Amino acid sequence: MSTPIKSFWMQAANTGLTEGSTPSGNDYDREIVIISTLRLDKLHLLDKGEQVLAFPGTTLYSLEKALKPLGREPHSVIGSSCIGASVIGGICNNSGGSLVQRGPAYTEMSLFAQIDENGKLRLVNHLGIDLGTTPEQILSRLDDDRIKDDDIQHDGRHAHDHDYVTRVRDVNADTPARYNADPDRLFESSGCAGKLAVFAARLDTFPAEKRQQVFYIGSNSPAVLTEIRRHILAEFQHLPVAGEYMHRDIYDIAERYGKDTFLMIDKLGTDKMPFFFTMKGRTDAMLEKVSLFKPHFTDRFMQKLGHVFPAHLPERMKNWRDKYEHHLLLKMAGDGIEEAQTWLTEYFRDAEGDFFACTPEEGSKAFLHRFAAAGAAIRYQAIHADEVEDILALDIALRRNDTEWFEHLPPEIDNQLVHKLYYGHFMCHVFHQDYIVKKASMPTN
Repeated sequence: MSTPIKSFWMQAANTGLTEGSTPSGNDYDREIVIISTLRLDKLHLLDKGEQVLAFPGTTLYSLEKALKPLGREPHSVIGSSCIGASVIGGICNNSGGSLVQRGPAYTEMSLFAQIDENGKLRLVNHLGIDLGTTPEQILSRLDDDRIKDDDIQHDGRHAHDHDYVTRVRDVNADTPARYNADPDRLFESSGCAGKLAVFAARLDTFPAEKRQQVFYIGSNSPAVLTEIRRHILAEFQHLPVAGEYMHRDIYDIAERYGKDTFLMIDKLGTDKMPFFFTMKGRTDAMLEKVSLFKPHFTDRFMQKLGHVFPAHLPERMKNWRDKYEHHLLLKMAGDGIEEAQTWLTEYFRDAEGDFFACTPEEGSKAFLHRFAAAGAAIRYQAIHADEVEDILALDIALRRNDTEWFEHLPPEIDNQLVHKLYYGHFMCHVFHQDYIVKKASMPTN
């Protein structure tokens, strides 16, 4: 009997919360080989930074840092559900990011290996860059940085999703604005979800907005946020930069269990995070072998360390938390700032709720708090391992015309949960819903 062919998995940062980055379960029909690509972390800026050639280990951190002096940004400035995410990981999963105008990560230009219809391994160069003809030539020229301006072709293929702005504005459509494995967004490496081995991808970058303003909106009525979303998308001349939702419960969990992440990024910057997470992983791996230490030592240590520091969230945010169950962080840019200020002022003359225009510090901390929420549920599980069975983390893309977006669970399910945490990309109508399951309660399958 012949030995089954092994399954090879390309893995970069392994940051996903929904098991998209790792094997899940033990029922695979063959051996799995995981290939870490973190050291393949080069990047090439093309056309004066208007495009980038990213490698398998290129992170959003490194790309954002390279583009900042040029006044440009990558597709995603900071991930919404992961820390240290790779650029190509986002392409392979059609990751959405938090920026309303850019849509899911997408390109029609990449270099990848595939098994063809005859069972043969092929290297396919669709980068639009002349790198030679043989796999050895192509890969060595990439590795040796031998790319000239004359090698780069411009043939009309897209390096981001050009249609997303039109889709997201159509608030009466009965399909989601974006979701994983959307057939219209699948193209070779884009959305391949590990079925191809991607060695490089060519992507557009975007001008950084020079003037931005965050509006912090609160209400106790989901219908109010629905009206705001539908009006802004359908009627505003200027689309938001971002529109992020947080429920009061995830606000509280993130305030307590995401505090150290918040403080590290706020005080040290995002570029230091990969180092800290590398050290955390190494320390955990080492201490797992020592019976003296409980599991999740670094999580417990960082949690205690966070308590040493004073309260980190702005006072107006805390007041809004006490007043309102539902929070919307609306970021506008340019002339859209005045458009939003005028409309929100008029709207909340009668609507239930209120808003305030953040100072630059408040706006930065509001979005950083939203970002810290993504890992807060994982930290909660680590700290309360004796009480928590598991976390069921779902990403849910609602239809653009859905108005009943806030979930109400039946008692027989609600009673088996420690917490249910709702947050997400409100303008895109894509939600993260994390269910922290009580110990010895229902299985997540």
